[in-house]
Amino acid sequence: MPTAAHRVVVVGGGFGGLFAVKSMKRAPVQITLVDKRNFHLFQPLLYQVATGTLSAGNIAASLRSTLKHQKNVEVVWDEVTGFDVKKREVLLKKGSLPYDSLIVAAGSEPSYFGNKDWAEQAPGLKTLEDAIAIRSRILRAFEEAERERDPAKTKEWLTFVIVGGGPTGVEVAGAIAEVAHKTLRNDFRHIRSDSAKILLINTRDHVLPEYPTELSIKAEKSLEQLGVTVVNNSRVTGVSSGGVTLNEPPNQAQIKTRTIVWAAGVRASPLGDALAQAIGTAADKGGRVPVGANLSVPGFPEIFVIGDLAAAQQDGKPLPGVAPVAMQEGQFVAKLLTARLEGKPEPAFRYWNKGSLATIGRNSAVADLGRLRFGGFIAWLIWALVHLLSLVEFEDRFLVASQWIWNYVSFRRSDLLITFTEPPDATPEPKKS
Repeated sequence: MPTAAHRVVVVGGGFGGLFAVKSMKRAPVQITLVDKRNFHLFQPLLYQVATGTLSAGNIAASLRSTLKHQKNVEVVWDEVTGFDVKKREVLLKKGSLPYDSLIVAAGSEPSYFGNKDWAEQAPGLKTLEDAIAIRSRILRAFEEAERERDPAKTKEWLTFVIVGGGPTGVEVAGAIAEVAHKTLRNDFRHIRSDSAKILLINTRDHVLPEYPTELSIKAEKSLEQLGVTVVNNSRVTGVSSGGVTLNEPPNQAQIKTRTIVWAAGVRASPLGDALAQAIGTAADKGGRVPVGANLSVPGFPEIFVIGDLAAAQQDGKPLPGVAPVAMQEGQFVAKLLTARLEGKPEPAFRYWNKGSLATIGRNSAVADLGRLRFGGFIAWLIWALVHLLSLVEFEDRFLVASQWIWNYVSFRRSDLLITFTEPPDATPEPKKS
């Protein structure tokens, strides 16, 4: 009788999981990809959905459609609830999946550093639902300001606070500034949208702290030119429906605003804690699972953890939670499993940092390519090309490029929709008998 194919279960259809699956296209394995969403999401462009440049469908690709030509893959739409490492099963809401090898790539979620109640007023930006909700909040602020007759309340509606000076915070701040100062400038009758105040709250000396200082300074200058006020060396200590509190007493400051976007940090998916508990270890303070040099879990060579869920190190330093790391880790595990099944020596993982790019706004980005460090229009073009080529589906590349060109020549955005079913806080009119 023929030997049954080696069963590989991949948890998560993000960058790590999808690249692992696609890299095993010719491997002698049977793959099951399980995700609670039926699509792969290109998270680096979520902020453009949140600010109306792109529609949700532009940056999401159906997992079934993406993998339909890969015959050794089955896609399961379900939510993982835990792991039984003794039976080698992934536990689902609707059953379980047996495995011979397991790759866990469940990603991350916003971290509020112990203040989960802040999430309602300060949504993070990790899912399509987050992006659509943030877009609605941004556009609602202008609509409410248009109807408000109290100057103080109008100012609150036209004040936008972005918490976090990393790439996401910088991108969101720059995009909101462009919406206010360019896109909506002539759309209202009672307010000037370009009077909006956009504040970027950053705990460090400069934004983009992982970049060389000269690039961080360039980014701040570009943000200021767009109309963003960067507030460095400040920490949010309180969030409410009326605004944010900065710093501890006696240097506290209050910022009144109705629109807050959280980009201050992430922690691993709760599946990190679930897996750590199943294997009898402890996740780190960020919820990540410790892994060895080949990205497997110590004591469980058949279990691999990649992407934001992995507490992987290189040269004594933790690897960053960015898409290129997850992609390379997914490709590496696929290569390792193939080598293992063929009885060949197993390699150790080595991340190749090809450089970092961050966009600030129109014609403005910064690029750290090792010895080459520069900002401006060329960096912006490189950023755009890299992101276009990284989209999974060719159709998405075409649609995104088209939207970008339209936005560039017209300053207009394609998806300025508020998707509430009724105006927020509205009091329903009494029904007529």
